[in-house]
Amino acid sequence: MSAPVVLGVETSCDETGVGLVSDGVLLGDALASSMDAHARFGGVVPEVAARAHLESMVPVVRQALEAASLDLADVDAVAVTAGPGLSTAVQVGLAAAKALAFALDRPLYGVHHLAGHAAVDVLEHGPLPPRCVALVVSGGHTSLLLLGDLARDPVVHLGDTTDDAAGEAFDKVARVLGLAYPGGPAIDAAARDGDPRAIAFPRALSRPSDPPYAFSFSGLKTAVARWVEARADAGGEVPVADVAASFQEAVADVLTRKALAACREHRVDALLLVGGVAANSRVRALAEERCAAAGIQLRVPRPRLCTDNGAMIAAVGDLLVRGGAPASGLDLAADPSAPLTGALLAGPWT
Repeated sequence: MSAPVVLGVETSCDETGVGLVSDGVLLGDALASSMDAHARFGGVVPEVAARAHLESMVPVVRQALEAASLDLADVDAVAVTAGPGLSTAVQVGLAAAKALAFALDRPLYGVHHLAGHAAVDVLEHGPLPPRCVALVVSGGHTSLLLLGDLARDPVVHLGDTTDDAAGEAFDKVARVLGLAYPGGPAIDAAARDGDPRAIAFPRALSRPSDPPYAFSFSGLKTAVARWVEARADAGGEVPVADVAASFQEAVADVLTRKALAACREHRVDALLLVGGVAANSRVRALAEERCAAAGIQLRVPRPRLCTDNGAMIAAVGDLLVRGGAPASGLDLAADPSAPLTGALLAGPWT
């Protein structure tokens, strides 16, 4: 008997993603982004994102099925991001997933967006370790998590950002420097020609008295803006590459240092680095360097799987189906601010 095929739907922000996974293997996926429509606003506009999801959903489902050489009739379960995310955007994906599950008479699984980011590494490197620390860094989230069996066990929050997420800080600093949106890739590119030691930007919440696994990037963003403003007021040319490299180094330093400290304290020998900011070249390189020195296994998905996509939702749905998790039911409601207690949005189950 062949393994079940899970179709995953992701619409939490500005990407419409659909993926198909079976027994930990990505069969096919497709993605449509409305990023260009948001660029002139310098950030994501929820109503624009929701309309783009409506327009893209059917073509993206069709493209994912074609990539997997499957028909809808081959789908055994449907998984969907039910939170967190932009309310109107999440609602579009949830409605589409419910329609598919109802029409196909298949079970529906409402999953947590961040659990999808963690689960996607299964598609790259195989089953997750029995215990690991996950550093989730994206435009809306910066969290350190302690994971067991992702499909069954509770997720333990070790620390979260107290203000701006790392990806949000990248976007805001890019705007200050006159770089393109989204800021992450733009700063990464600019930083390649810069000196990461040129400017000593602050590392927030790094004193012994601070919460060990909390993050803060608002002050760093402000420090960059004030440095650039002072340089411009003095009539000097702003060294964009050096500012970008120094800012990027400050973010990578704090993220990786706290992640390694969490691994040591909790006696975990594997670190999972996921989310859109995990695609940043310096964050990846510094994590590799520090994990190698500490004897900790680093697992990072390929950059394409770090950003929001349907494959990650299908991956976590696949884990839930194979683990025997209860289906969510068609009365599942979206929860745009859902806390992460487990991969299934309703929380851990037994």
